[in-house]
Amino acid sequence: MPTATKAVYYVSKTVLKHGAGSCPVGRVPAGENEATVIDQLRAVFRQPEIVVATWKAARAHADDISEADARAALTRLDPLWDELFPAEQARIVALMIEGVEIVTEGLNVRLRMDGLAGLAREITADIGAAA
Repeated sequence: MPTATKAVYYVSKTVLKHGAGSCPVGRVPAGENEATVIDQLRAVFRQPEIVVATWKAARAHADDISEADARAALTRLDPLWDELFPAEQARIVALMIEGVEIVTEGLNVRLRMDGLAGLAREITADIGAAA
């Protein structure tokens, strides 16, 4: 017998506190927003200028990763993303994302700078071990 799947939503704190209609955002479908966050994270991996800007911000947390290492590591990750197990994808998201704020204009995704450095270190070490 097939089972029904339930839709999952994120609900704003304002709505939880003050009721429906108290916030213009209200509730939003979790799946759509999670997909958007993943797309934005993967954009970091694909766009060299974002990798460089993120690396520069991450230097405060880890000065042992060079720009070239960060760029090489992160640009290799995007093509492999779909081949990763869901648990590994979730680990990378948790490592890289500090928080997500849903606003009327869309999503604000805050990256975890120390996570970028850690991920770049891991990938660089894996590349070195494979060579």
